[in-house]
Amino acid sequence: MKFFIDTADLDEIQEANDLGVLDGVTTNPSLCHKVGVSDFEGHIAKICQIVEGDVSAEVISTKYADIVAEGRNIASIADNVVVKVPLIKDGIKAIKTFTEEGIKTNCTLCFSATQAMIAAKAGATYISPFIGRVDDISSDGMTLIEDIVQIYANYGFATEVLAASIRHPLHVLEAARIGADVATMPLKVIEQLLKHPLTDNGLERFLADWDKLQESLK
Repeated sequence: MKFFIDTADLDEIQEANDLGVLDGVTTNPSLCHKVGVSDFEGHIAKICQIVEGDVSAEVISTKYADIVAEGRNIASIADNVVVKVPLIKDGIKAIKTFTEEGIKTNCTLCFSATQAMIAAKAGATYISPFIGRVDDISSDGMTLIEDIVQIYANYGFATEVLAASIRHPLHVLEAARIGADVATMPLKVIEQLLKHPLTDNGLERFLADWDKLQESLK
């Protein structure tokens, strides 16, 4: 499974990249607003300089011609930019055009397996089902991931399943068990994947015993 970080914060991206486990980045207008981005294209270019993997940058247009024009411009920022497109009718049309032009796409705001089928038929590079938001309405986000993975396997779709709206480590674990290709998550969740109380307790004991050993040698 590939690990993407879901943020527009350059410091967080650098920290995750320094861990050596980062495969890409996903951003959206809300994340850019959160960190006060004023120069969108310049900011995406900075992210692409930090990370070698795919960097998803989202269009804000909702009409086909506008999405295509904006997406082409975003794609020109760097070779590893992926154009993030909402799962709406004009968005699907644009994804088809981008696919024909060799532009990578991330079809976002997916909440059903039927939507995911349409995106794959259009040639999306990634499909982004939002696990946490599905859970929020008392449905099962992991069942959605499972359905999409199964359908794509049944018919040999090349679209990669990118588990999004991840809230905690269990989301990552279950997505990996099911076979999602990518998980995108906040830095906090990446760090939580490292944590275990027995690791902390074990290290504390090893260090304490080492100190005792040094004292005994004096």
